[in-house]
Amino acid sequence: MHIADGFVSLPVAFGGMAVTVAGTAYGLSKLDSEQMPKVAAMASAFFVGSLIHIPVGAGCSAHLVLSGLAGLVLGPMVFPALLVGLLLQAVFFEFGGLLSLGINTMNMALPGLLVYFVFRRLLRISVKPRLVFCWGFAAGSIAVLLSCLMLVACLSLSSENAWPVAFAVLLVHLPIFLLEGLLSGTVVVFLKKVKPELFFLSYRS
Repeated sequence: MHIADGFVSLPVAFGGMAVTVAGTAYGLSKLDSEQMPKVAAMASAFFVGSLIHIPVGAGCSAHLVLSGLAGLVLGPMVFPALLVGLLLQAVFFEFGGLLSLGINTMNMALPGLLVYFVFRRLLRISVKPRLVFCWGFAAGSIAVLLSCLMLVACLSLSSENAWPVAFAVLLVHLPIFLLEGLLSGTVVVFLKKVKPELFFLSYRS
C-alpha cells in the first residue's frame, strides 16, 4: 500500500499532501487529552501491523493496514494517527518516503474516515455479536478496497503504463481484504463487549 517517492507525479503528490493537511487539521481539532492514549494505541497498532509488507512493483507494497478498525475507533483522528505511523516508517525503515507521505496518508486514512461515517451508527445500535462482527468485517474490508482503488487511481493519473502494476496491487490484496475483515470484525466484537464507549466518540466539537 505504500507508494515510494518518485512513482507519482508532483501534482498527484501535492494533491495528496493537501488532503492530508486538511484531514490532519480536522482530526487535531477533535483531539483532547482524553483521546491521546487511544490515538497512540491505534497509531502503534498500525505501525506494527504494516511493517510486514510484500513488494508489488513500481514502488508499491502490500501489507495489513488496519485503517477500517482505526477509523471506527478514532473517527476524524485517524488522519493524525496514521500520519505519525507513516512518518516513523518513512524515517526509520524507508517505507514510502517523505515526498509521498501525503499521498500515502490520504490513501490509508481517508477510507478509514469514510467507513467511520458509514458504520458508526450501525455499530452503536447493534447488540448481537454476529451483527457487530458483520459491521466490523465490512468496515475493515471496504477500507482496504478503497485504499487500493485510490492507490490505483494515483498511479494511473501519474503514468499511462501503470495498469499492470495496478492490477498486481489489486490481486495481491485479495487475501488482505479477507484478513483485514476478519481481524477488524473480531476486534470490534471484543471491544464492543469490554469497552463499548470506544466507539461512542465524545471528542471536542
